[in-house]
Amino acid sequence: MKVVEAVWRPALVLVGLVVIWWFVTAQEYVAAYLVPPPADVLDVLITERADLARHTWVTTYETLLGFILAAVIGIAMAVLIVYSKTLEKSLYPIILFAQVIPKIAIAPILVVWFGFGLQPKVILAVLIAFFPVVVSGVAGLRSVDPELLDLSATMGASRWKTFRKIRFPGALPQLMSGLKVAVTLAVVGAVVGEFVGAQEGLGFVLLGASGNLNSALLFADLFLMSAIGIVLFVAVEVAEALLIPWHASRRDGLALTTT
Repeated sequence: MKVVEAVWRPALVLVGLVVIWWFVTAQEYVAAYLVPPPADVLDVLITERADLARHTWVTTYETLLGFILAAVIGIAMAVLIVYSKTLEKSLYPIILFAQVIPKIAIAPILVVWFGFGLQPKVILAVLIAFFPVVVSGVAGLRSVDPELLDLSATMGASRWKTFRKIRFPGALPQLMSGLKVAVTLAVVGAVVGEFVGAQEGLGFVLLGASGNLNSALLFADLFLMSAIGIVLFVAVEVAEALLIPWHASRRDGLALTTT
């Protein structure tokens, strides 16, 4: 019942959008080469399912590798920044500088350095995804009640034990929010990497469909990209529910606004 309660509203909106899409194309308000009918997109998904499944797996694999590396590097960086003022002053400006550089501008350089294989796509996914992990990790680790930290020190707990028992669990709510943002950005990073140099993956398919004005394949490709992001986002949501069931955001019936 909880799943139905959570799903029926977005499902209803989605059905409404598909109906509007079908109506617009059926009445030929928009040319078919610009917006294809839903039936054409479904036909492409069915007839080319084997090829699309292979390209989807390639992009998913690149995304997962990039996200996992971004999570590990981002969390480690956040810990270093919180525990060392010197590293904070040294690393934080560089991280911010790296974030504001347009990643599409970095992609050709990565292709020159690492070729057309897996590495540039994964590196680009890491570069795009790790910044929200760092920011949310730092915010979460600093949000722990100082009195708890003082009490832990008074009780003789080591820094590692304080981190494991107090700091890290207390940072999880904000960290998980950053991971949910990062996992969707990792999809963007992988696809952008495929735009620049790839022979497989959904980004490669998208470029081919766009160049050939194959709007049905283009829309099918966009649908699959969105599906990857949604599935991975839900996976992080499930992990959040398992890791922090005690947090206020996971309580049933909690009012998020005061009206």
